[in-house]
Amino acid sequence: MPHAPPLGALLSRYSAGSAVACDPVDQGLLNRGYRLRTTRGHYFLKHHFDPETADPEAIARQHRATRHLADLGVPVAPPLPARDGRTVAVIGGHAYALHPWIDGRHRHGAQLTTAQCERLGALLGLVHASLERVMAAGPPDAGPPERPAETAHARARPEPARGADPVDTFALIDDLLARVRRHRPADSFDELARHRLLERRALLEQQVGRRPPQAGPVGWVHGDFHPFNLLYRGDAPAAIVDWDRLGVQPRAEEAVRAAAIFFVRPAGTLDLPKARAYARAYRRTAGATPSELAAAVHRVWWERLNDFWMLRWHYERGDTRADPQFPAASALVVWWTREYEAVCDAFAG
Repeated sequence: MPHAPPLGALLSRYSAGSAVACDPVDQGLLNRGYRLRTTRGHYFLKHHFDPETADPEAIARQHRATRHLADLGVPVAPPLPARDGRTVAVIGGHAYALHPWIDGRHRHGAQLTTAQCERLGALLGLVHASLERVMAAGPPDAGPPERPAETAHARARPEPARGADPVDTFALIDDLLARVRRHRPADSFDELARHRLLERRALLEQQVGRRPPQAGPVGWVHGDFHPFNLLYRGDAPAAIVDWDRLGVQPRAEEAVRAAAIFFVRPAGTLDLPKARAYARAYRRTAGATPSELAAAVHRVWWERLNDFWMLRWHYERGDTRADPQFPAASALVVWWTREYEAVCDAFAG
């Protein structure tokens, strides 16, 4: 097994029995996960591999947060403590955590009814409202309340910057076009990448004057809320997982960003009726205003217009795991620009 975790050393720290089988879970893009079967049950073993989110102290803070979110009724899967009470095991310089195994499946927006979309929006609103309670009060075992400016793992933005600078984006587009031209042998992905880069450059030239101002209200967010980080059991959410990006960011932007992943169709359009049901439930539960959602729509649209992370992974890092997402994601920003008013109305109407 590639990157096999040190099961013997790990399990010696827990009261979880001996390993019987350990199989990789493939969905994660940044960290590594395994379905672990032992003589005492089934577990999810997480290897916090991504350097940006692998600090053991930051992971332990996330663990405390999820434990208290569970007390508030948020569906999460807090980690299991080792015999010494710690929830992070550092072995050979790598951080691991053992979680209960949650039987469930991931569901995209196309698999959700309108009522389930409302429930999804309400769930994210509950997450944001509950995080404010948990993090503002400070978990009893976590010391004094955490303030954004003092918490490195929070990615706090006390003075949010303006949206991406199009000058930088034009330079990035030129660099990526050069990489596409140099790639040999050329393939269908190169052809689509070139088309989208030229299309995006022309689109950005038309929209260059719409760079958004500073973001709206910030608060504690999950940071990576999307279908692969939410497990369903039957029709009900069973667990929100992967809290590595827990931090202080504009809350309404997370709501819009998540909807753009849940409700994107293969052709690169959004299912606006479902997005509307989701957004109304989110606003009601999180206490967000229509104007906050409208501003968030603008900022996330601009972010998408200037973002090329999938192409950067492909051409700069040689990492093709995000390639299947590129056709729909790259088409979405073109459609979103054309249907801008309809998208705003769906989230803020």
